[in-house]
Amino acid sequence: MSKNISLTPAEEKLASLIWRDAPLTSPDLVSIAEKEMDWKKSTTYTVLKKLCDKGVTKNDNAKVSVILTRDELHAKQSRYFVEDTFGGSLPRFITSFFGGKKLSAEQAAELKRLIEENEEGGDQNG
Repeated sequence: MSKNISLTPAEEKLASLIWRDAPLTSPDLVSIAEKEMDWKKSTTYTVLKKLCDKGVTKNDNAKVSVILTRDELHAKQSRYFVEDTFGGSLPRFITSFFGGKKLSAEQAAELKRLIEENEEGGDQNG
């Protein structure tokens, strides 16, 4: 099972700035965090190091860049949740998620399309 990456609220705030503005220099990030969140330089660098340690961002020679986009992080977190909570069973997750609720025709059509696009051995060219 892959390791879950969870972000603290502070890490999420800084990651959002980085996702929005990257690539940028670490001094620029410090300036933005100070202006937008009233953070001190030391706070920004501490949280940035944690994001780097978790593999979300990279700080190489004062150049901050993205390793995992927000969408990639959410996808990884979602896969971990299904693996950890439902034994990797997507049908068990979906059954639990619906909990007796009905899908609209549009939602059902969208799910069918996604299933067909991602089915093993299916037509990958559309």
